[in-house]
Amino acid sequence: MNATDRTPADLLRSALAADPGRPLVTFYDDATGERVELSVATFANWVAKTANLLQGDLAAEPGDRLALLLPAHWQSAVWLLACSSVGVVADVQGDPAGADLVVSGPDTLDRARSCRGERVALALRPLGGRFPRPPEGFADYAVEVPGQGDRFAPFAPVDPDGPALAVGGVTLTASQLVARAREDAAELGLLPGSRLLTGRTYDDWAGLSAGLFAPLAADASVVLCRHLGQLDEDGLAARIESERVTGRAV
Repeated sequence: MNATDRTPADLLRSALAADPGRPLVTFYDDATGERVELSVATFANWVAKTANLLQGDLAAEPGDRLALLLPAHWQSAVWLLACSSVGVVADVQGDPAGADLVVSGPDTLDRARSCRGERVALALRPLGGRFPRPPEGFADYAVEVPGQGDRFAPFAPVDPDGPALAVGGVTLTASQLVARAREDAAELGLLPGSRLLTGRTYDDWAGLSAGLFAPLAADASVVLCRHLGQLDEDGLAARIESERVTGRAV
């Protein structure tokens, strides 16, 4: 962890410089059996491609508000860091009608259509698969992102004191977000190399912090589990052992 990091994008850059090969996000969907593991380098590559899509094709600018209508998922984590990289405010479960653009999962498309700006849809299928038929009025993320560049440079520097995340009626600047993530990491006992398992949603700060920001701030990693309640006690014990989990936030 670099004490001078003031944005989530800074945290990711520091993690990439320190140990790009270590795992950062290991995702499970216990409704489908999906498992995806992303190293720091792989995660950062997805973030760069998504940030290029956001800044280039979608013409998003610093200060724009993006309604993020996604569940706890590895692609949701990518979008959170892509927003930070561009300087866009990620409004988690925010009102699409008042947003400049919207990113939606398959279950919130009707709600997302109230956005008058750019609309992006994620199928959230295993291996990042595309929609069998793209939803009308939306760009399919899985179609648009692969051709984006692997490196990202913002058109303008991201202001650490500018708004970065809105969730639960509270808006945090980038530097406030990083500070809270570091505090949470300490409370959770996260150290470099820790493995935190969480089944929390991405609908509030506690879930976002445990599911991404606190592990990132501590040079740790997260085992992010969607539909964890479908896993029985033996299955959970086996996962904790196989994933070398050192802490839980469920």
